[in-house]
Amino acid sequence: MHHLLLRKSPQLDRISLIGYAKTLGLDVEQFTKSLDAKKHDMTIERDVRLATDLDLYNTPTFFINGRKVVGKVPYEHLKKVIVEELEQK
Repeated sequence: MHHLLLRKSPQLDRISLIGYAKTLGLDVEQFTKSLDAKKHDMTIERDVRLATDLDLYNTPTFFINGRKVVGKVPYEHLKKVIVEELEQK
């Protein structure tokens, strides 16, 4: 489901999610019940607020010692940032 959601984003409305469940061969009745129960709404809202507060709109985003690194960057760039942060200690 994870990969399918990433490919289909931002089509994450209820009808689309149920369609994805069908595509994956999930138990659609159980999936729909779980979706409609909204058991995790508070957690999701908390995570959305945190992402907004941190200005997170891109995937991936890394924080290295508080330093924000946005996007798919080469290993060498991440290594450079880590080394720079370690040298500041």
